[in-house]
Amino acid sequence: MARYTGPITKKSRRLGTDLVGNDKAFERRAYPPGVHGRGRIKESEYLLQLREKQKARYAYGVLEKQFRRYYEEANRLAGKTGDNLLIILESRLDNVVYRSGLANTRRQARQLVVHGHFLVNGKKVNIPSYRVSPYDIIDVAPKSLNSLPFVIARETHHERSVPGWLTVRPNKGRILVHQLPVRDQITIDVQEQLIVELYSK
Repeated sequence: MARYTGPITKKSRRLGTDLVGNDKAFERRAYPPGVHGRGRIKESEYLLQLREKQKARYAYGVLEKQFRRYYEEANRLAGKTGDNLLIILESRLDNVVYRSGLANTRRQARQLVVHGHFLVNGKKVNIPSYRVSPYDIIDVAPKSLNSLPFVIARETHHERSVPGWLTVRPNKGRILVHQLPVRDQITIDVQEQLIVELYSK
């Protein structure tokens, strides 16, 4: 499926939040890009809602059509629509690989998944949007364990914090999914209620 492949730091600066994680370029220039980047923008209600949606879309690497489908699914589920939406996004396979610390960014995690480096419950899965379920076991494929990205991930794994809904065994290249996350376990700078207000108009 098509996706945004342009400079993500430019999007981070436009939306005012680090979409990559530890983005040094964003830290140097935490104002919008362009010649009028330092100017003042009149912030309407619609602009605030749209900005929150774009933050979530670019952070998780999802295009508009797919994001809209996720929202419609979240709206059908019991509970808060905004919480459901973030849980759906967090349960994508590429995001789980990123959260586990086996990839430095979601883009790298997506590439590793597409290249067939992961097994889910013993079967190869190369679809980044694949949704994990509670008690799934995700393994790095045996032939990939000693490739450079996973060697680096093992050596630097102590520097990353892993959310409580996952257990990671970096030496084995294994991720255990205990449950789907709850809202308190999702660390992303997004006000999901504004996304719900935007789509419910």
